[in-house]
Amino acid sequence: MPETLFNLKIFKWIEKSVVEEIILNSDEKSFKTWEIIILEWAPSNWEWYIIKSGSVKISIGWQKVAELQAWDIVWEIALLNEENRTATVTALEDTEVIVLTLDSLVEMINHDDNSINREIIRRIEENLENS
Repeated sequence: MPETLFNLKIFKWIEKSVVEEIILNSDEKSFKTWEIIILEWAPSNWEWYIIKSGSVKISIGWQKVAELQAWDIVWEIALLNEENRTATVTALEDTEVIVLTLDSLVEMINHDDNSINREIIRRIEENLENS
């Protein structure tokens, strides 16, 4: 596993062995160029993604608000509420993602000293400030 994965903020305080176990037991998905990964207003599928390769565009309405690349995290907020998706995510090129689920998040929290909880809250606040 690349060191970049362990350097993601959400994994910063979690033991490498726990992160490795979670990633090794996670599914992967591939998306073709211009394929929609997440559709704005669609119900949450309780998944979040780590971009393994490729890049994606985040749009609200028809306006681009961000572009994410390999080892960025997409939509961890979807695990924390039951609201519809707040933006559309489109693959800008062939893109592979690691799929994480609510179960994987619970496993991380159970192996952690609450620092992941603080990081998730920080990310939610950051997302709300940027919207």
